[in-house]
Amino acid sequence: MRGILTVAAKDLRQRMRDRSAYVIAFLVPFGLALIFSLTLANVEEGSFTATYAVVNRDGGQVAGSFVRLLEGLDFVKLRTAPTAAAAERLADDGDVSAAFVIPAGFSASAGGGGRIDVITNPDSSIGGVVARSLATSFASDLNAIQVSVAVALGDHAGTPDPAELAALVERARTTAPTATLQQDTAESRLFSSTTFYAAGMAVFFVFFTVEFGVRSLLAERESGTLARLLVAPIRPGAILAGKSIATFVVGLVSMTALVVASTLLLGADWGDPVGVALLVVSGVLAAMGLTALVSSLAKTPAQAGGYASTAAVVLGLLGGTFFPVSQGPAFLANLSLIAPQAWLMRGFQELAGGGTAAEILPSVGAVLAFAVVLGGLGAVRAGRLTAR
Repeated sequence: MRGILTVAAKDLRQRMRDRSAYVIAFLVPFGLALIFSLTLANVEEGSFTATYAVVNRDGGQVAGSFVRLLEGLDFVKLRTAPTAAAAERLADDGDVSAAFVIPAGFSASAGGGGRIDVITNPDSSIGGVVARSLATSFASDLNAIQVSVAVALGDHAGTPDPAELAALVERARTTAPTATLQQDTAESRLFSSTTFYAAGMAVFFVFFTVEFGVRSLLAERESGTLARLLVAPIRPGAILAGKSIATFVVGLVSMTALVVASTLLLGADWGDPVGVALLVVSGVLAAMGLTALVSSLAKTPAQAGGYASTAAVVLGLLGGTFFPVSQGPAFLANLSLIAPQAWLMRGFQELAGGGTAAEILPSVGAVLAFAVVLGGLGAVRAGRLTAR
């Protein structure tokens, strides 16, 4: 054990003296996460706003209900226009996303064919779609009230009493529906842009941070210091174990620092800390396994760095660290599962969406499987480098 700790301490001291280690382990991933989150923050859900104009030529109770509906929407900025022509000019000039024209007599005719005209801005397709949806939804509510009142009156002889009719309308309007639709879609498990890029950069760069383990072994063999270690009273396995501990510590510190910094400085929401810890530890182990295997195929430190960097970039892109893989074709999402980065991003997404540590155990298990298989093969090949 003393030999293992001695080798680990020696590698950690060397790594701490290397300024490039701080750049790769923290400054670059944090800087990219900051840039991406600032430039892409406006695409988050809930950032949509629209300015609408209303021409209320009716002034009746039903028209007033529609205007109050629009005023109560937090994503709508409402302005008035005197005429339909003025509203059309506002839409054409891009001052509003759409305009609602409520004709005179709308309230009186709403029960038998009232109409709201929607004038849309051609350059604001989303705002126009939302405006039409709002008008359609309001019309549907009116139709439901009309049907309810008609059913309640039944075969009422003669003209109903106006007070009775008004009471029926109010009752139909305020009665809660017998059934409602509750949406529970995958959108509830989406990252915010800040959390997505913080997690993506942490996962992407940890595969660069830990690559020095086997590479340092090759460098020591090339410089002759490995031969001195092998003749010392230290077992070859202790050399590998010591380097592995140092590599694990560096990777763990790097990812933990990014999690803490992005939470405090960028406002990222990683979710359940226990689940985050499981993913961080398993991610570092998987990164160590992959880089150990790939680097052990090289003959020189430069080759090892090139092989490890290539694998990290290819699998990082495939694993969705820079963009959601779900936005691509289905085969790409299936192919991404060969990358441990994809399982890490999936786990972080579950946690950011409110998932618990128990819910991300399949992702943790998949990442650990990569760590065991790749790390086992890498250890076997790296062991040959320390054979006396």
